[in-house]
Amino acid sequence: MNTQKIRVRFAPSPTGLVHVGNARTALYNWLFARRTGGTFLLRIEDTDLERSEARYETQLIEDLRWLGLDWDEGPAEASVPEKGACGPYRQSERLAIYAEHTERLLAEGKAYRCFCTAEELEAERAQAVAEHRPQIYSGRCRTLDTATIERNVAAGKPFAVRLKIEDHPLRFHDLVRGTVEFAAETVSDPILVRSASGGAGGVSAGVPVYNYVVTVDDALMGITHVIRGDDHISNTPKQVAIYQAFGWPVPEFAHLSTILGADRERLSKRHGATSISNFREMGYLPEALVNYLALLGWGAEDGKTETFTLEELTRTFSLERVTPSPAIFDFDKLNWLNRHYLKLAAPERVADLAWEYFAERLTVPGTDTAAVKSWFERLLALFVPAVDHLNQLPAKAAAVFGFDINAAHANEENAAVLAADSARTVLGEMASRIRAHSGRVTPEIFKAWMNEIKAATGIKGKELFHPVRIALTGAHSGPEFDKLLPLIEEGAALGLGIPSVRERIEGFVGV
Repeated sequence: MNTQKIRVRFAPSPTGLVHVGNARTALYNWLFARRTGGTFLLRIEDTDLERSEARYETQLIEDLRWLGLDWDEGPAEASVPEKGACGPYRQSERLAIYAEHTERLLAEGKAYRCFCTAEELEAERAQAVAEHRPQIYSGRCRTLDTATIERNVAAGKPFAVRLKIEDHPLRFHDLVRGTVEFAAETVSDPILVRSASGGAGGVSAGVPVYNYVVTVDDALMGITHVIRGDDHISNTPKQVAIYQAFGWPVPEFAHLSTILGADRERLSKRHGATSISNFREMGYLPEALVNYLALLGWGAEDGKTETFTLEELTRTFSLERVTPSPAIFDFDKLNWLNRHYLKLAAPERVADLAWEYFAERLTVPGTDTAAVKSWFERLLALFVPAVDHLNQLPAKAAAVFGFDINAAHANEENAAVLAADSARTVLGEMASRIRAHSGRVTPEIFKAWMNEIKAATGIKGKELFHPVRIALTGAHSGPEFDKLLPLIEEGAALGLGIPSVRERIEGFVGV
């Protein structure tokens, strides 16, 4: 392993939302840096000007901070100056650096101008297919004489810049997979810069390709370990060749396993939420998501522990325990972890996070804000244990906020309960007691009524309780009455538009 101070980077492209694969890569880099006392860099790879958008960069920075992943060096933001001595940390601001290094490779004869047109390259590819040969560039522009090159450049003929691949295997060490080797002929002479203009032979107008700029950046920024997804393995030999051409040390690599859905296909939107912002909107806690992402390809030394805070992960994480086997994204496991962390979270924090899902119902002019918040915390204490993530709360709490009476009657399970003669008897008895009562209905009063109805009618068990529960909540199952009724009555008294017990029973029986 490299003995110099460890420097790693997370280098996303601002062309879309940060998905779980990106986030796991960022997390593993961050954990490795923090565990070893190294440096964690954030670099924005925004050379794809057509697809890169400022909003995606803003979102990815918010996502990283939400996950608790800070960086030691990185780009300037609206109110935050650039951090670090190896900037700029946006590739769009480093084009002159790439052009300078391209000129160096050309001058040293390690790269060359390729004037082949797209049509000529396609003809080569088609011939290779027909002859069942590898579809690689023939290298015919490698041997162009100086006079021909100067004539083409002077005439303004477009060219790409290609790297000369030496005739020897390209090897690199992967901390997850061991030694990896590619034959030189499988790499061909890769393009470094596309569509450079002619003129005086400058390459500054060209578009440097990913494999080139990422290698130059990693080398100049002193990156010692490149930790990234295994979809980059095929890129690595080209990057190794670029390191060798410049005489730069090749870093250690660690290619992380693919993340698959339950069907063992690559994780995608069809499997459900995949972006960090999706999980955040759904009401997952960052500590639950961080804990779960860490387990996608890594495990504790004891093979059993599954719950880790970020601090615990920092103490225990190691690349030696990262596996090359594909990781299966298990939503049930993530939900289990989220429920675990919801139980541990302070009630005030959960209330702050859940408020947005109820803001329209809770923000009512003239209400006592402090009283509403206190009531809301008690509401959450009742319903949070029944959800996997916070955006499920509105459906669960509909029992308190009110329900559609017609829909409650139309529900097949409810309709079967309500069709019984005993149900009509029970609801009639309850309605008569509600009409004769004034003031709030306390759990004690309600319990006494249920006992009275049981004694008067002989109806008991489900036949007694289910019709009343449907009338109160729209469903035949739910929280215990002694916990539910105070929330209904207090919510009604707070002026939140919540129907009282009286209004529910009278409204339901009157339909």
